[in-house]
Amino acid sequence: MAKRMTKKEKERVNRIMKLLDNEYGTDNICYLEHNSAWQLLIATILSAQCTDARVNIVTKDLFVKYPSLEAFAAADQKELEEDIRSIGFYRNKSKNIIACAKRLVTEFNSEVPETIEDLVSLAGVGRKTANVIRGNVFNQPCIVVDTHVKRISKKLGFTKEDDPEKIEYELMKILPQDHWILYNLHIITLGRSICTARNPQCEKCFLKYECPSSGY
Repeated sequence: MAKRMTKKEKERVNRIMKLLDNEYGTDNICYLEHNSAWQLLIATILSAQCTDARVNIVTKDLFVKYPSLEAFAAADQKELEEDIRSIGFYRNKSKNIIACAKRLVTEFNSEVPETIEDLVSLAGVGRKTANVIRGNVFNQPCIVVDTHVKRISKKLGFTKEDDPEKIEYELMKILPQDHWILYNLHIITLGRSICTARNPQCEKCFLKYECPSSGY
């Protein structure tokens, strides 16, 4: 669909964007609680294969214990592992957080960089995490491809790809730029409430007449 969109396909995409806007609004909401760019970066690293709610519980105390990037850079890995133990993959995440913090302190003057090239050069940061930072901190139009976006975009017929980066580029060609950030927020909400992976409730979905997978 991304290669050559017909007028009819463009109209369908616009209808879907309008339906999502009407259902979920047009405010850019970040569900990870944070007070700074570096806090959001660490929270996003922690959120991989973990719920935002669980991350917010952990970071509430974590950011008190480690109030700066310098504090994380100097953290003992075993101690940090215990601090984030309730989050999945805590050993690898603690190692990446310390390495990430050290590099930010020594090479980026304790500032979170803006470009995707610099962001993905940090330990524990892939394109998904980088785009979360670019969108929420620097207000750069970008598309975050998580499990919900991947699954539901395929259901909608927006992509047939499995690779998140390829999906990202396809969606950039399909979606209007002013919805790149919103699309992720909307699809996450849809994926958690209606179009769940195990039991999609197509009959209740406001996109059912636009979705090839719904059978309507």
